[in-house]
Order: sequence, then structure tokens, then C-alpha cells
Amino acid sequence: EMSEMSERSKQNVAHGLAWSYYVGYLKIVLPRLKKSMEEFSRAHPNVLACRKTWKLHILVPLSCDVYDDLEKADSNIQYMTDLSETTLARAGTKKRVYKHSLYAVRDEENQLWHCAVEYATPLQCLHAMSQDECAAFSREERLEQAKLFYRTLEEILKGSKECADAYRLIAYEEAEEAEPHFLSREIVWHLRQEHHEETAVLEGSHPHSPSTALASAELDLQISVSDLPQPLRTDGF
Repeated sequence: EMSEMSERSKQNVAHGLAWSYYVGYLKIVLPRLKKSMEEFSRAHPNVLACRKTWKLHILVPLSCDVYDDLEKADSNIQYMTDLSETTLARAGTKKRVYKHSLYAVRDEENQLWHCAVEYATPLQCLHAMSQDECAAFSREERLEQAKLFYRTLEEILKGSKECADAYRLIAYEEAEEAEPHFLSREIVWHLRQEHHEETAVLEGSHPHSPSTALASAELDLQISVSDLPQPLRTDGF
């Protein structure tokens, strides 16, 4: 009976997608990411100068709109190169390749910021389900599932020793009016926070979490108060 209730309310969809994403991908690639970043940094010492940015920046758009080409999502995001590949035998596939792409992100002052960034691919599944009559996902249900996916993934990664300090989740909801450089500003905001964190550590002070960072509590509040999207940021971007 509980299983049927869960199926009807679709509560298990985002939860399962988050665990699958972690076990089948993040738990494999994130422990190896620092080494790839270090190799690249030795060859290009001025590109990734801030070690706090040596992470996989995972984009979590609550709309579930995922672009296969980040450069088409925002012209201020430009592909640079790929980090070194990880090749593993996986589920019967010989030499399965895992790799990440480095991007240069231009800010409003024309300064370039460099990082590894990609979308959380399970969101493509949620978006496709909302377009499929068999899944019967409404736009509101998709939004709730996206929030649940984020909260679940955040909790999983917080408890993962293997993935510690190798990722940064960037959850956001785009404005109703199209902004051509919304995504690049969002990424740069997080990169600036990482630079501030590294500076604070070097100076001996205690780094603090930015007050505008999206937290699970905020998402809980959004779900309980209203079915409509709520603002996730208050820093003016």
C-alpha cells in the first residue's frame, strides 16, 4: 500500500534519480577530479590559480531545461578543453570513458573565470517525463521533483567522504524574462565565493557560507508555501 501511494505521488522518482546519479557517476568521477585538475594546473599554472575552484560545478536548473551545448545557453561561457580522461570497465562496457570539460566564463567586467562545469544530467530525464503522456508529469510536479532531486543529492554528497570538497551544486531558477547572461552570472557568483573562501583560509579567518546560497531549508519552505516558483537569490543577480 505504501509503495502504491509513493508511486501515485511520484515521490520516488527524484529520490531514485539522485541516488543513481551519485552511485553511477559522481562517486566514480569526483574522487579522481582533483588529480585531473592538478595535472592541468601544472601545465597551465595561471588558469586554475585558485585551488578552491578545483571542483565539478554541477548546474541544477529547477526548470529542468538542460542545454547540451553550454555555449548556446550563454555566449559568455566558452569551452576551453577537456581534463584528462578516466577509463574504467563498467557494467560490461570495456574502457568506458569519463571526462569533464573546462570552460572560461566571462563576467560583467570582461574578466575570465575558469572552471569545470556541467549540468546534472538526470534533470533531462525529469524534463522528458514531463513531455511524455505515459509519465503524466505536470509542470508543477516537475518543479517539485527538481527540488526534491536537489535536496536528496545535497544530502547524499554531504555524507560522502569520497566526494568531499570535489563538487559545488549550483541550483537556480531563471527569471521569467529571458536574460542572455543569467547563467554566466550565476556561475561567476559561485566562483567568487570560492575565491573568498580560499582568501579567508589563507588569512586564517573562518570562511562562512554565503547568506544567499540555496539551502535545503529554503526549498522546503518553497514547497510548503506555494506551488509557484520562488526567488532563490537575493544578491541582485
